[in-house]
This record gives sequence, structure tokens and C-alpha cells, in this order.
Amino acid sequence: MIADIAAVALGMFAERGFSSVTIDDIAAQAEISIRTFYRYFSAKEDLLQVMIRQRAAALAVALAARPREESPLRSLRLAVEVAVSAEDQASVEQWIRVVADAPNALRAVMGGNILEMNATIAEFLASRFGMPSDALVPITLAVAAGAVIQNAQTRWHFAGGDLATSISEALQVLEEGFSTDIGRRTGVKKQPKQRVTSSSIRRS
Repeated sequence: MIADIAAVALGMFAERGFSSVTIDDIAAQAEISIRTFYRYFSAKEDLLQVMIRQRAAALAVALAARPREESPLRSLRLAVEVAVSAEDQASVEQWIRVVADAPNALRAVMGGNILEMNATIAEFLASRFGMPSDALVPITLAVAAGAVIQNAQTRWHFAGGDLATSISEALQVLEEGFSTDIGRRTGVKKQPKQRVTSSSIRRS
């Protein structure tokens, strides 16, 4: 029911604009009562978070299927590719367009992204690194991965191609930017300061 109502609403948002569509309009088009609508959603903005929740749920399943011996960031990249490949790209493109054209809904969408996607990623990374879910490393990497996914999705929206491949290629950049033993670190090691001498200046 939730997915059906959200799909109806998304089509209406894309056609008429987010601000122009009322909850009454959505209920009528979905052939449900206003009371039924509020049983599943507290506000119109909640409809735009359904896709985020679906992707987060699919990602959690895909992450659980990755082998333990695989590096965490590689597992994340491949799991995201599996989850996104199962999505309808036309619906995702429609969703991006609606969100981009509705600044008043953007804040709710970003909040949902942090609560759902980033939390799913952070929890997975924390379990692989043997760290608490609120530790700096998994949270930071989750935020970075979330930003990479959003940026790749936006680039795909304008450039076209395959969405899952676009996101996977972007996450690969992140994966290759970190060492595979990051899970064994408890903090970031500071590089020793290089002493500047007159001889070193002459050598440079």
C-alpha cells in the first residue's frame, strides 16, 4: 500500500509539481480515503522518503550477503550496485527531478537519507571494523559514501547511462582512496613533521 500510494504521488508530482499537488489530490488518484493516507504518512513530504527507505532495506539485505573476508568498502560498493540495479531507473529519475524542483521538500529528503541510508551504511561498517556504530570511522565513511552516492546519482540524472554502474564507479574511487586495514585503526595517525633546514631547502 505504501509503495502504491508513493508511486501514484510521484507521478502526480512529476506532472504537476510538488507544491501544486494536495493530499486530497493524492488520495483521490490513489482511490483511498484521507484517513487511510494519514495511516501511512504524516505529511506529503513523507512520500518522497519511500524510495530512500526501500533502497536502505535492499542495501541492508545485499550487505548481509557479502562475504566477511571481503574488504568493507568493496562489500559496500558491490552491495549498493546490487540494490540499485533492482530499482526502476525511470522512477529514480522521476524522483530526482521532483526533489530538485521542490526546495521545500529537500530538507525532509536529506534528513531521511541521513536516517536511513547513512545509518545502514554506518552500522555495516561498524560491524566489519569491530567498532561501535557511533564511532568516528564508520560514521565518517558512511557520510562520505552517502555523499558519493548522491553526487553520482545527480551526475547520472544529467549525463544518462546506467545508474548502478555510475554509482559503483564513483564508490570505487572512495574504495581505492582508503587502505584495506582501516578497520584495525582506532584513530588517525599523524604524519611526523618534517624539520626544515637550510640544507633541505637547498636540496629542493
